[in-house]
Formats: sequence, structure tokens, C-alpha cells
Amino acid sequence: MKKVITILFVAALLVASSRQAIALEPGQTADKPFVELFENVVPATMTGNVFKLVGEDFMLITSGTEADFNTMTAGWGGWGVLFNAPTTWCMLRANRYTLEYIRNTKTYTLTFFEDEYNDQVLHFGMASGRNSDKMKTHRLTAVTTPLGNIAYKEASLIIECELVQLTTIQPGDFYTEEAKAFVASGYEEAKDYHKLVFGKITNVWRKK
Repeated sequence: MKKVITILFVAALLVASSRQAIALEPGQTADKPFVELFENVVPATMTGNVFKLVGEDFMLITSGTEADFNTMTAGWGGWGVLFNAPTTWCMLRANRYTLEYIRNTKTYTLTFFEDEYNDQVLHFGMASGRNSDKMKTHRLTAVTTPLGNIAYKEASLIIECELVQLTTIQPGDFYTEEAKAFVASGYEEAKDYHKLVFGKITNVWRKK
């Protein structure tokens, strides 16, 4: 809970103090098609420390279609092997708007960025897309992958996922007081328990 509050506070400061548009040089990132910006790599060759990528830098989770999609900031999750396939996981509050899109489309992307885009990553954690204009006020460039998923051109790494399992956590499965308090606070807000989301990795894209 402390981490969530910290994210929101830092995000508010960054957005308030940094209204300067991110420079995208014409003819480069902004105008190039997806396949010219990213190369497809196998999951086993992914580089970067997951503890830094997810736990420190945070990631964006996006789901939907080109006509209608939503993005959220996340700092919990990772990847490994499940059902003999490379798989990602994350734990989301039951009332997350992006979760509704994931349920509907059964697909989503995880995107990671260089430090210069930190304010934009945090921007998506400031409010829910259900009742705010956050999807209209960010400065990233949405792009559709060859599979039809939504990501961002400024990303350094994109992981496309196909929903495999969505499980509701059970309070009795947690043993530490910190975890029990977290589960309780999540239920109090959403009137439902957090969801564990597992997605089979269908593509990994690395910035060229």
C-alpha cells in the first residue's frame, strides 16, 4: 500500500513539473512502422534484470483493440515457465479497468521503457481510465503489433501475452501479516480479492 501511495505522489510531482513534450524526431520513432522499430526475439534471449524492470522501473500493462484500449502502471509481476511455456504473471486489484479489457480480449502486452520515459510510465498509474482522461493526455505513441495487440513505439521491450489463467487469490493462502493486510485492503476497495493473471508469451519485441 505504501508503494502505491508513493507511486501516485511521485507521478503527481513529475507531471506537474514536466509538461515539456518528449522529443520524437520526425522520420524516426514517431513515423516508423512497428516492424522497423522492433525485432522479434525468443523469450530465452531476453535481457535485463526482472527485479529492476518490474520492481524498480515499473511496466505498463495494455489490453484492448486499436479502437478501444486501456493502459495501467504495474510494479508486481514477472515471468518464468508454466505449462511448459514461457509465461508472465502479475497480480491486479479486482476493480482495475485494464483487467476488464484482459478478460474480454484474452490478450495483453507488457511494455518497458528507458529512464527518460519514467514520467509517462507513472502517468498511467495516476487514475483509472474508466473515469479520467489519462488515455488522452499521455505523450506516448500507441502502436498495433502484427498480432493486433497495443503497445507503445517508445518502448525498449514489448512482451505480448495470451491469457492462460485468471485466478482469485484466497486470504487463507497468505501467512505474513503484511500480506494479510494487503489482501484485506484490496478487498475493502474493490469488494473482491486480487486476481492473479498468467499469460503465455506469444512474442517478445526488442527495440532495434
